[in-house]
Amino acid sequence: MTNLLDSPLFLFAASFVALWLSAKLGAVFRRKFRPLAEGERQDYDMVTTATLTLLGLLIGFSFSMAISRYDQRKNYEEEEANAIGTEYARAELLPPESASATQELLTEYLQQRILFYQTLDPQRLLQIDAETSRLQDQLWAGVRAAAAAQPTPPVTLAASGMNDVLNRQGYTQAAWSNRIPIAAWGLMAAIAVCCNLLIGYTAHGSKTFAALVLPLAISISFLLIADIDSPRGGLIRLRPQNLTTLSQSLRKQ
Repeated sequence: MTNLLDSPLFLFAASFVALWLSAKLGAVFRRKFRPLAEGERQDYDMVTTATLTLLGLLIGFSFSMAISRYDQRKNYEEEEANAIGTEYARAELLPPESASATQELLTEYLQQRILFYQTLDPQRLLQIDAETSRLQDQLWAGVRAAAAAQPTPPVTLAASGMNDVLNRQGYTQAAWSNRIPIAAWGLMAAIAVCCNLLIGYTAHGSKTFAALVLPLAISISFLLIADIDSPRGGLIRLRPQNLTTLSQSLRKQ
């Protein structure tokens, strides 16, 4: 299920086929097993309307959740760039031998953070995570040694800034893992199937435009939600604009 949500186009195709077949199944059930009496149509129309309304609310709430998570990831990218840039400047408060080494490590660390946003290959991501952890250990060891040897307020300020850099990476990692729960997707899928079964069952005749339009509309909604909610899948991706701008600025320096 997780792999399907990371491939919005496959989710669109799978959901469209499943929902279209659900509508067809409802029509087959009406023709072959239990024809719908005219006196029952009003009751079924009311149930169909209520079910469609519930599905619309769930899709709206899920879309809002996906947007809020996308905005959160975008905000953390900005905060991480600010933390790295601030610590690069504060590194000059360290002793000369530690300042240049820390700034060089921060430059390497910045490149790894940019690659984290740009890379799609899972194996490459594991390498980036390992390299990021190694650089974090070296960065913290450097400022910790400087603070222990010279515990002055400026050095303490630099150590505090390094703590912010490390924390921001953790916040970013958590935000990228914060996705719409699979249970919510399952609930939306179940209600969508019920809606299309009712549409097929209550439709007039064997051919109806609604049996095609409704599955298409719901599938497009699922596509959009999954695309926004998936950090590395689909077309809507978060670009590390602030980190890239910071990297260009540091290269000029």
